[in-house]
Amino acid sequence: MTSGVSKIAPMRTVIFGASGYAGAELLRLAAGHPELEIVAAVAESNAGKSVATHQPALAALYPNLYFVDTATASDLDFDLAFLAMPHGHSQTIVKKLRTRGVMCVDLGADFRLRNADVFAHWYAKSHEAPELLSQAIYGLVERHREELHGAELIASPGCYPTASALAIGPFADAGWISKKGVVVNALSGTSGAGRGAQERLQFSRLSGNAEAYSLSDHRHTPEMEQELGLEILFTPHLVPTSRGMLVTAYAPLTQNAGDSDEALQLLTEHYQSDPFVVVCAEPPTLKDPVGSNLCFLSARVDKRTQTLIMMSSLDNLIKGAAGQAIQAWNVATGQEEILGLPMSGVTP
Repeated sequence: MTSGVSKIAPMRTVIFGASGYAGAELLRLAAGHPELEIVAAVAESNAGKSVATHQPALAALYPNLYFVDTATASDLDFDLAFLAMPHGHSQTIVKKLRTRGVMCVDLGADFRLRNADVFAHWYAKSHEAPELLSQAIYGLVERHREELHGAELIASPGCYPTASALAIGPFADAGWISKKGVVVNALSGTSGAGRGAQERLQFSRLSGNAEAYSLSDHRHTPEMEQELGLEILFTPHLVPTSRGMLVTAYAPLTQNAGDSDEALQLLTEHYQSDPFVVVCAEPPTLKDPVGSNLCFLSARVDKRTQTLIMMSSLDNLIKGAAGQAIQAWNVATGQEEILGLPMSGVTP
């Protein structure tokens, strides 16, 4: 972490996709950040509507802020853009903003994958700004902190890859697990699917239910594999809660692996300087980090099957989206890493 002394004036900031769940969370967190000044909230379908009307929870923070469209925001003078838009929608906007020298933090998938052909395969569309892929820094601070210093284009990771990479990464780096045969099972609250209406999100279908989806072809799979250098079988599940994420991953052990105590020790040592990672002896629950930018981790070695079990939980809208984006921006601009971010969950 840095010293915490402010090195820049508050940055004039625009949030694109501000009426979505992640965009609203960006607005909420930005209001408590001393180095962010919100000058516009972009929401095409809600342009002209007040933030307070659309998001009553933000009424006291933004009593006089109105959503605007992209064209209106583009005419404004600003230094920083957070983009919380559906995958594939930020490419052309980022391209234009970067030519103006605007710093961009993209919460979508548009700049996470290094290869434009891989993006086209998984997202079924050609990349419209492939020249920027090599300039984007992957915004998972705990694994890319040094690279982020001075970054002008940050590709903020997805919630599933964040939870998975933080749990699996230290063991992959240390050679504890095989490169193949890694299985990731994940449970997510429904806010991870976005605000748009979907049949599977209807109360009558989801209440008292749990549902796997995107079996073997979820778009976050290549992001995980790129980050970890592993072949991964990923199965996400929706569960009837609004937010939160719980990942349980399994991998075959190698001869370098130790026992459960050593696994916990490895995690503890690996993350000893990371303020938002909590290593716990007991398995984390989905609810532990909700309301915070924390990620809870644990691990077990099953000697009988020679399998490593890796567990993580986080708030998919904070550490999995808006909080992580601000954390990466803090690091990129020399701010204190924890500035403006919640360090405790909400309980009960």
